[in-house]
Amino acid sequence: MKNILRLRCQKWLFAGLFILGSFFMAGAQETFQNPILAGWYPDPAITDDGNGNFYMVHSTFAFYPGIPVFHSTDLVNWTQIGNVIDRPDQIELEGFGTSRAIFAPDISYDHGLFYVTCTVVDGKGNFVVTAKDPAGPWSDPVWLPEVLGIDPGLFFDEEKSYIVYNSDPPNNEPLYDGHRTIRMMEFDKENLKTVGENRILVNGGVDISTKPVWAEGPRIYKLNGYYYLMTAEGGTAVNHSEMIYRNRNIDDEFIPYEENPILTQRHLDPDRPNPITSAGHADIVQHPNGDWYGVFLAVRPYEGDHYNTGRETFMTPVKWENDWPIFDLGGEEIKYEYPLPEGVTLNKDLFPLNGNFEFKKDFNEKELALHWLFLRNPKEEWYDLNERSGYLVMKTRPETVSGTSNPSFISHRQQHLTGEAAISLEFETKKPNEKAGLIAFQNESHFYFIAKSYEGNSPVVQLYRGNEGGEELLASKKLPSSAKEIDFKVEFDEDQYKFFYKTGSDWVNLGGELDGKYLSTRVAGGFVGANLGMYTTSNGEASQNKAAFDWFEYSGNDGVYHKKQD
Repeated sequence: MKNILRLRCQKWLFAGLFILGSFFMAGAQETFQNPILAGWYPDPAITDDGNGNFYMVHSTFAFYPGIPVFHSTDLVNWTQIGNVIDRPDQIELEGFGTSRAIFAPDISYDHGLFYVTCTVVDGKGNFVVTAKDPAGPWSDPVWLPEVLGIDPGLFFDEEKSYIVYNSDPPNNEPLYDGHRTIRMMEFDKENLKTVGENRILVNGGVDISTKPVWAEGPRIYKLNGYYYLMTAEGGTAVNHSEMIYRNRNIDDEFIPYEENPILTQRHLDPDRPNPITSAGHADIVQHPNGDWYGVFLAVRPYEGDHYNTGRETFMTPVKWENDWPIFDLGGEEIKYEYPLPEGVTLNKDLFPLNGNFEFKKDFNEKELALHWLFLRNPKEEWYDLNERSGYLVMKTRPETVSGTSNPSFISHRQQHLTGEAAISLEFETKKPNEKAGLIAFQNESHFYFIAKSYEGNSPVVQLYRGNEGGEELLASKKLPSSAKEIDFKVEFDEDQYKFFYKTGSDWVNLGGELDGKYLSTRVAGGFVGANLGMYTTSNGEASQNKAAFDWFEYSGNDGVYHKKQD
């Protein structure tokens, strides 16, 4: 009898454990993770084509290709399908600093045609491009000289179209630092040009008596019998916030919501665990199931306001209260996960963009995948995937990452606070100026570079740190003359970076622990995050050498996502 009872108890226990395990497994599939696009994918803008397809674009500054285009049918599973700026002659990026040039694109759709508006900061200003297929090709830019400012976006009404943008204060006479306006002009969508005079929709912000700064990122929607104007305010750092206005007639004054802001984290304790800060520059869209969601940029600082992953794209539900849209955070804090939209499941087969993941690229493709980034436009064919099977071959050229031209540099965004990246390299030289290896790059003066080179009649591995003068040597070690293949690795954990090399079976650390804050936006400045990638240079001298990269691998292991695996 006891054996029977024990067997029954075991069956009940196993059944219970099975049910409990199934519950947790199902639970792991019932949420999406934030950020939805990890790594520096800032300034999101989203549109749909009315047929269940959503498209999202982001800033890329001086990196190329420019303005990635992502596609989804459910707002959760995203795939990059192209880049708006994918021809070197579309927009000139030569001479721009890392965080200049392509700022805050907006994407919209009207009667079979997609439009992207954007700004080339420090360049020719605002432009519009069009495409019938958002995967491309996109047209050459049509410049909009009358649109003075940044962050242009289009709104298509029944009979007229408009362009709305951030601009100068009235009469270009600021009342305080950061005083800006939101302005609107009629837009001729057939001829891609503005019509008539501009009109000020917002002066300063919701309440100019409080001296609000940097009203920007405007979007206009027509819903529920209202015209809504949504703008960012407070700057793109910790005081970032999102405001909403509305009116019944687009020609009337836009009235702000009494409970603004509808999205911010500026009032929360900066020392809270796993903070998400700087939320703003948002866009909203309706899911096919009828629910509403909003995308926006935010950051994940690891200490104070330091972060190396840049400004990333997050998403939360949006609720409506008295016909006002409000970001539904589920409390005051933005969460790292939210329930999946009804009817949506996660597609694990897509190239990973969020949560913890790993991947390896063996360079067996005929073309580079869309996630790779160059610095500025490549004007010549200095890289090749077909010259040597299974290798990415890059010419060793005079250009350097310290300059403002196009060096032999191909990178992937750092998408985690904790993780690693590694490469395998074949490179031979007997010239001290020629180097090839693995780089962790933030901007022209803030990077780490571990490389194979030549010094004192011997091959060497060297570790450099970028600075305002170019770079400084941190460590060096001789290599055996027989070492033709070498692997490099960087391990990063918030504010600590370690670099390694391997010519045999064991990794060797070079340089000890390095200051990761040096690659943070707070220290380096600008609007991008760190990039990890492959780089070779002859440092200003002509060269006929080449570096052959066998593979690149990346893995991310942020602690905040571990609970989903327990």
